[in-house]
Amino acid sequence: MKLFGALFILVATTWFGFDLAKQLNARPKQLRQLKSALRSLEAEIMYSHRPLPQIARLLTEQVPKPIASFFDSFATYLEKGQKSAGEAWLLSIEENWRLTALKQGEKEALKQFGQTLGQHDRHTQQKHIVLTLNHLEREEADAVDRQTRYEKMVKSLGFLTGLLLVILLL
Repeated sequence: MKLFGALFILVATTWFGFDLAKQLNARPKQLRQLKSALRSLEAEIMYSHRPLPQIARLLTEQVPKPIASFFDSFATYLEKGQKSAGEAWLLSIEENWRLTALKQGEKEALKQFGQTLGQHDRHTQQKHIVLTLNHLEREEADAVDRQTRYEKMVKSLGFLTGLLLVILLL
């Protein structure tokens, strides 16, 4: 019975360490997806002359979840027509943020971008997108740095914490 309990503790803490490592791994990946979506948004605004709800629907199909969920709710708010583009953007961020592994810095950059969305001509809008992309580049570099520094450590720490608990309890 003790052996079963010890094994359970070891598996649970190891799983917890791997789950934390997965979150560290997901953030740079989601930042790359978000940057790709913003580049597509920029191209669509500059060259396709489609309405913003159609662009958002198109991005929903191009980008994997959870970033696609953000663009899906953005398109839904725009299609209802009750919200401005900036309001729809902010509501979409708040509604879908918990699904992502992104941090507060990215959220603030996206909120600032959302305040300008639909307010300016194409070239000014492009400048705001480029500014947001630059901010996300810096955040991605930080996320990759954190991932390389802490991912292996968190995995090992989960296992070693379980091992310590087992030793202390036996």
